[in-house]
Amino acid sequence: MNIERVRKLLTQREDIRLEFKEATRALPENLFETICAMLNTDGGDIILGAGDNGIVKGVVESQVSTMITNLVNLSNNTQKLDPPFILYPQSCQIDGDWIIHLQVPASSQVHKTANVIYSRSNDGDFKVTHVHQIAEIYNRKRNHYTEGILYPALHFQDFKAELFPKVRNLIRSNNPNHPWLALTDAQMLEKAGLWKHDFQTGEQGYTLAAALLFGKDEVIQQIVPHYKIDALVRIEKTNRYDDREYIQTNLIEAYEQLMAFVAKHLPDKFYMEGDQRVSLRAKIFREVIANLIVHREYTDAYPCSLIIYTNLVETENANNPHGEGPIDPFNFAPFTKNPALAKFFIQLGRVDELGSGVLNVTRLINEYSHGVKAQFIEGHVFKMVIPKPEGAIEGAVEGTIDTVSDAVSDTVSDTVNDTVSDTVKQRMIAIIKAITEKPGMKSGDLAKAFDTSEVTIRRDLQKISKLVKHVGAPKTGGYQLTEYMIQQLNKT
Repeated sequence: MNIERVRKLLTQREDIRLEFKEATRALPENLFETICAMLNTDGGDIILGAGDNGIVKGVVESQVSTMITNLVNLSNNTQKLDPPFILYPQSCQIDGDWIIHLQVPASSQVHKTANVIYSRSNDGDFKVTHVHQIAEIYNRKRNHYTEGILYPALHFQDFKAELFPKVRNLIRSNNPNHPWLALTDAQMLEKAGLWKHDFQTGEQGYTLAAALLFGKDEVIQQIVPHYKIDALVRIEKTNRYDDREYIQTNLIEAYEQLMAFVAKHLPDKFYMEGDQRVSLRAKIFREVIANLIVHREYTDAYPCSLIIYTNLVETENANNPHGEGPIDPFNFAPFTKNPALAKFFIQLGRVDELGSGVLNVTRLINEYSHGVKAQFIEGHVFKMVIPKPEGAIEGAVEGTIDTVSDAVSDTVSDTVNDTVSDTVKQRMIAIIKAITEKPGMKSGDLAKAFDTSEVTIRRDLQKISKLVKHVGAPKTGGYQLTEYMIQQLNKT
């Protein structure tokens, strides 16, 4: 949670995107009317533990955890919110008093609570009962949120089966008690809003968002033939490219391929978060790449790109804008362009909350690039400009890439089974490079560096056990290169 943003919200008046509610010991009875209304309108923020004027009255500390648990469970319960939209409230102390902050995005679906549709205005929440008003909400969402386009002929067998265990591992690593883990794969897709029933047309089925997240490559290409993500390095060959990754796969694996591409070509930097060393590069670019993927307008054929230049990284993607021009990270109202995609990436732990990407990159980039600021430019093409560090940096991978890259790539290709995907091979290569630079890394360190689950990292390490080994006690030891791997590197 960004406490400074919460403090700023408390100084404002309630409006269409902001609501204060007193909640000393329990959730307010009308809370889900407001949640439903915000989901159906433009989203917004709800602060529990504050009066109508924004004065903090507090939530009893012993009840905070219970109220948050109830909120999460009720938001995932069709009896309370239909269709469900799982929410992640967060708590913090403001001048000694506890409050609960709930960020509600605009949804691409139309929601009900107690079988009633609500909408939001400056005057609060109101019931929508007239047929023409309900039709207006459906039409607005259908036209604005194209991720919700229905494909009645898209079936479960059109999805990539091996993605479901991967997704469950990522969700479990982020939240071991996540309610989706108890569901079947088909039920999980329905709870995630990737299957829906259009009550106006009578059509039902999986959505464009479902196809983008889980579809087989050939299925995605038939639905959105222009879909691709072009990752390029233009440092030496500025008119063409030094390296290129042409991505046309599902968004879950596309994210991993982009993270591996960044790890291959960008330096890292020594950075401590509390008493733990973390990858600054991974923390910044997980936000950049998630933003690039989650907020893209997928019905627009404008090419999506990530280009690494000498002194900066630039991304571009088609966009359904809420304004024009540069974004002020400390004074902007975040709008999600694809609510279902954003919600799904939140469950995977790859996105924190709406608007967090801009804020997190702004906070961290000062450490990474010696004070040069990142730029976020809103428009029909959304652009991010991320400055690169200059000169040699402690812990950077550069300087090692040229000498070990080919040897590592060849050795991994010779070692692992041909059935391993290129995405997994690229991550294995990046893992070995990281261990080459920092011997003694633990599986948890590697999981954070590559923004994936520790289960996935351990599985990768097991497959390349001929190349890396664990040295020392289980809890205090770390991974190093095997003699065989060292020999392969010495041949270069």
